[in-house]
Amino acid sequence: MAPEALRQALRAFLMERLEALPEREGYRALLLDYPRRGGKALRGLLTLYSALAHGAPLERALPVAAALELFQNWVLIHDDIEDGSLERRGEPALHHKYPMPLALNAGDALHAEMWGLLLGEDRRVLEEFYQIVRRTAFGQHLDLAWTLSGRFVAPEEYLEMVRNKAAYYTAVAPLRLGALLAGREPDGAYERGGEALGVAFQIVDDLLNLTAPPAYGKEKAGDLWEGKRTLILAYFLEEAAPEEKERLLRLLSLPRPQKPQEEVEWLHRRLLQSRALERARREAERLKEEGMALLRPALEALPNPEAARALLGVLEALVERQA
Repeated sequence: MAPEALRQALRAFLMERLEALPEREGYRALLLDYPRRGGKALRGLLTLYSALAHGAPLERALPVAAALELFQNWVLIHDDIEDGSLERRGEPALHHKYPMPLALNAGDALHAEMWGLLLGEDRRVLEEFYQIVRRTAFGQHLDLAWTLSGRFVAPEEYLEMVRNKAAYYTAVAPLRLGALLAGREPDGAYERGGEALGVAFQIVDDLLNLTAPPAYGKEKAGDLWEGKRTLILAYFLEEAAPEEKERLLRLLSLPRPQKPQEEVEWLHRRLLQSRALERARREAERLKEEGMALLRPALEALPNPEAARALLGVLEALVERQA
């Protein structure tokens, strides 16, 4: 099946599930808000193609792929609250569109619906989702702790955070889930290669936060307003003059409401002028090549070659943002 056909099947399955929820005091509308905003459903799509490539039927994989998409949505609701984000997918973040307590509760409710989709799954699939939640929460803790403490981190620390917060649920888990759904043992290359691709994905995401047009759906320089630690900032700090480093550290230690707009604009300009963006692009490309080299032999040996080729294509596009 083509990617768009799989996305439509996944979206129809998920919408049917969510639209069956009770509509009392706006409950269903809140839970449907982020899922209805679109997105490419990359993680769900990877899960479906991985399952098909390993020999599982589509019907077997749809509930698990939908559960991973629900994970993405409830985590984004909580992440936006924790980071003080203003926008998500080109619209106000849920806690700016609705009262904060209702937005927070909507995230909790989607979390419950995620587990509801998994009630009939075997223990190993449930264990995989436990790892998804556990590792993402640990990575988010590191990210928040560094921002709240005002501490800046070395590139190696950033990479550790991203391996947990983003890479595991973005690339590793979909590959492993596909194998488990077909009753097969996940190849060891899935974790190593998936981590490399997932980290590359996040580096590109950080780059897009500084360079993407408004149509992309991201708040321009939102990471700077939120004080996020990125590989770009880590590289910039390695080469910045002492006075620039002090100015940057002072700016990013301030809470968002206290950040002067002209200072955020100054930092944005300096990052665009620096070598940090190109260094980050090269590292993303290196990690993409490393990840694909690890994954290609394992995936090309799977029992459904057509689905395996499609899976490899989506993995490549994961970093290039073409899926």
